[in-house]
Amino acid sequence: MITLRKSSDRGHANHGWLDSRHSFSFADYYDPAHMGFGNLRVINEDRVAAGSGFGTHGHRDMEIVSYVLDGELAHKDSMGNGDAGGASGVIRPGDVQRMSAGSGVLHSEFNHAKDRATHFLQIWILPRQRGIAPGYEQKHFDPAQRRGRLVAVVSGHGTDGALLMNADAEIEAGLFDGEESATKTLDPARLAYVHVARGEIEVNGQRLAAGDAALLDGEAQLELRNGRGAEVLVFDLAR
Repeated sequence: MITLRKSSDRGHANHGWLDSRHSFSFADYYDPAHMGFGNLRVINEDRVAAGSGFGTHGHRDMEIVSYVLDGELAHKDSMGNGDAGGASGVIRPGDVQRMSAGSGVLHSEFNHAKDRATHFLQIWILPRQRGIAPGYEQKHFDPAQRRGRLVAVVSGHGTDGALLMNADAEIEAGLFDGEESATKTLDPARLAYVHVARGEIEVNGQRLAAGDAALLDGEAQLELRNGRGAEVLVFDLAR
């Protein structure tokens, strides 16, 4: 079964400095029909105005992934990332960041640009184990790696080249245009979620545009084709 979640059906909040689209219930947006999908709990499409950001706040027992589409985002946390001597914490297009909140972490995210908004996806996935030590990684995935194919960028399955997360899930990313296509065998016992970050593409014959998603339950195969400047994230999820 394939269910479409159109971009226009998502929750929306505009705080001036932050314009956010919520695929699932989040903050003041509550929809009991969209509380998550399997162990995927949050996909927020955020646009952070120049010179603005999220002040220091806390998380625990959640795997948090940031995927930048435009601009840059500076991360700082209680583990020392973003401080002198720690990991840089600044992520740009092509970069993927994974933070395991575990037993508890404080962090902030800021767009230091003076004249450019930051456009990124904030993703939360429920952890496999609770109460672990907090952790952080970031890695750049060159567009050439993702051109016309799906590449694992974050995985709880120990996939080579991907950031490792504490969750029974995997996120793949791909870029598709024209005749570029990808086919992926799915485990019908699991769930798959396809989010179109930008452009347009056909997902198992259904046309999706930026912000749209396809929820696949019991499907044996995923086909991505006929993209127009498409950037796509594919989630393999536990029920």
